[in-house]
Amino acid sequence: MGKSNGQADINIEPQPEETLERELPPADPTDGFDEKRTTTEPQGASPGPAAVAEDLAESELQKLLAERASLLDRMARLQAEFDNYRKRAAKENADFRDYAVADAARSLLPVVDNFSLALKNTSVKPEDFRTGVELIHKQLQDVLQKLNVQRVLAQGQPFDPRVHEAIEMVETDDVPDNHVLEELQSGYRIKDRLLRPAMVRVAKKK
Repeated sequence: MGKSNGQADINIEPQPEETLERELPPADPTDGFDEKRTTTEPQGASPGPAAVAEDLAESELQKLLAERASLLDRMARLQAEFDNYRKRAAKENADFRDYAVADAARSLLPVVDNFSLALKNTSVKPEDFRTGVELIHKQLQDVLQKLNVQRVLAQGQPFDPRVHEAIEMVETDDVPDNHVLEELQSGYRIKDRLLRPAMVRVAKKK
């Protein structure tokens, strides 16, 4: 021990430097402070790819459902319009047939009137009666012509099974072979449509 000047020597040892942080005291649940945990994603961050894909799928589904509903509504409207058109067309066709028959009947009324007058007049001479019947026949032919009804040519024409109906084959040299020798009943057609064929006898070489 060294010399002292009357005072005691006090050796103060240096304190080691603190290298660790002091631990905070545990939170007091009764202090009214609500501790919140921080989230891994910051606020305002954009949604992830899965959420975006889900939103797109939902939007596409809603769009497809709307288009489907629109197509079903349009199909129902078209079906209703088609049914109305079909009914209207059927009625128009029926009316057309009725009016067509009415026009034909109206054209034939004068011919019927002339036949009635000829039958009532019993004092007419036979030759005059024949002349009257020929006039009525001519009048009837004119009516048929106005209705586009044409007589099928037969007498002396080559036999045509499309417009002629052969009743008999006659061996003769009066007309060429396979030609109409005699017309038994006239045939008629409207333009290209055959109303009835002409009944004929057909020549055959001896």
